[in-house]
Amino acid sequence: MEAVAEGLWDLAEKQEESGNIGAAIKCLEAICQSQVSFLPIIEVKTRLRIATLLLSYTDNVTHAKIHLERAQLLLKQIPSCFELKCRAYSLLSQCYHLVGTIPPQKQTLKKGLELASSAGEGESAKLWSCNFSLQLANALTTEGDFQGAIRALETGQQHASEMKYPELEMVFATSILHVHLMQWEDASALERAVNKCDAIWNSIPEDQRQCCRGLHLYNELLHTFYLLRICDYKEATNHVNILDAALEDDVQQTEQVQKLSAELNKVESRLLQPGLQQHKKSELSEKRKQIQQELHKFEHPKLGHNGQVSEPSSFGNPKSIWKEKLELGPPPLNGEWLPKSAVYVLVDLMAVICGRPKGLFKDCAKRMLSGMSRIEEELGKLGISGDVREVDLQHWAIWMAGVYLMLLVQLLENTAIIELTRTEFLEAQKALKKIVDWFGRFPTILQGCENTIQMLLGQYAHSLGCFNEAALHFIEATKLTESKSMQAMCQVYAAISYICIGDAESSSRALDLIGPVYRSLDSYVGFREKTGALFASGLLQMKQHNLQEARGESPNGRLAARMDLGRSILCRMSPAFGPS
Repeated sequence: MEAVAEGLWDLAEKQEESGNIGAAIKCLEAICQSQVSFLPIIEVKTRLRIATLLLSYTDNVTHAKIHLERAQLLLKQIPSCFELKCRAYSLLSQCYHLVGTIPPQKQTLKKGLELASSAGEGESAKLWSCNFSLQLANALTTEGDFQGAIRALETGQQHASEMKYPELEMVFATSILHVHLMQWEDASALERAVNKCDAIWNSIPEDQRQCCRGLHLYNELLHTFYLLRICDYKEATNHVNILDAALEDDVQQTEQVQKLSAELNKVESRLLQPGLQQHKKSELSEKRKQIQQELHKFEHPKLGHNGQVSEPSSFGNPKSIWKEKLELGPPPLNGEWLPKSAVYVLVDLMAVICGRPKGLFKDCAKRMLSGMSRIEEELGKLGISGDVREVDLQHWAIWMAGVYLMLLVQLLENTAIIELTRTEFLEAQKALKKIVDWFGRFPTILQGCENTIQMLLGQYAHSLGCFNEAALHFIEATKLTESKSMQAMCQVYAAISYICIGDAESSSRALDLIGPVYRSLDSYVGFREKTGALFASGLLQMKQHNLQEARGESPNGRLAARMDLGRSILCRMSPAFGPS
């Protein structure tokens, strides 16, 4: 029966390479549904292949989960099979992640870590430990346990260092930087994380860096986030240029893969023609072999420190992998941080944020249009169009939809800010309305955007001279975030709106808002909070005719304000100063 199983495996692989995923799955399911019993190990391997295909090419997470749970039951009867058991744990964890059930995901990963730990000090055990540590850190981050996530990542980084595997070490270094950026509490720890990423990346030979497309993009994006947060727009722009060049290279190579794939399909079609002469058949067979070799060059096999090619953890082919994924690390870590399309959109967003303070609004408009076009396409694939609402989504689609919806809101936010800066209030209102409409349809997914919406409504009201209403929106925004940085900016904006009202009571309210922020200046990491506090304090002093003290604060605040994220409200403040 082994020969039958191997024949069906080969047929399934050929169907997959031809893009017939449904037929490939049916070939494999024939083994599981057979009246004749196969060896448990054969059924396990088959179910793992089915689950991999389902997770790689379809949205049928439930079906994949059923196959994995059945495989785990069979594996309990088999004393060895370390690799298969680890693969089952890893894939099952991915299923739980996709449906958003974190507790069983953590339980599965902890079992995987126990298994890897009991397997000794071999490279395979350490690789799987790295895999489980990375997934566990992701689950812990989802729960807001940042310190637990960092501990899990440091464990994985230690294993990678012991194996002298810099690419893997870089995966964990960038992930640690990511968690620090999300938490943003310890400025010195964050700076050390940035420097660690630079040191590890520079230690990787140039030819090996070329094999780490996804890791390179991830690292550059994280550096861009960091630089924008500390308002170093010049250096951030340099990183955006590097990202653009990397994506352009990705586009060219993807087109090359598509061209080779089309050529391979033509050759295979001709080989199937009846009555083909032997010499012609030999020529075509040789040409097919050459094209396949060219295609496999794009697979970028990851080498261990012993120079051997790591075993792939999926059963995909290089054509589909190149097209769909930007892998972070070598198997069994060959997952992705974000889908490729989302990375393209994120780079567009970074370019917009870098271009806004320079007034490059036409360039920003092109990048926003590019990003929104991609988002619309991806949301369409998820069935989100027309009047589809959150309750209409299948569970597996929520996470992916959340990625693109959050990016969409941020692009619309930047659209509104640019239009307010240009005093195009009607266009700003249209962008705001779109954000509010999306939030109304997807309130749970976009719950984290409530603060942004109130901030934008406040900026819009302030731009129209409705200062009381603006201040109320900013105060409401303060209540909708736990970020001390964002709370400080909301208080600054509310204070400025009260200052613009001009009466004594409003000035008193402004002082109550700006005072705590001003007294805590040294506790803030970014320039935005310090800039905003100095600006508002100087403006308040001027309104109270305390010109001598204002002279010491306001020019500094105005100079630093140019380093802010281009918020339109600061651009609208110049009339409050009077003639210079």
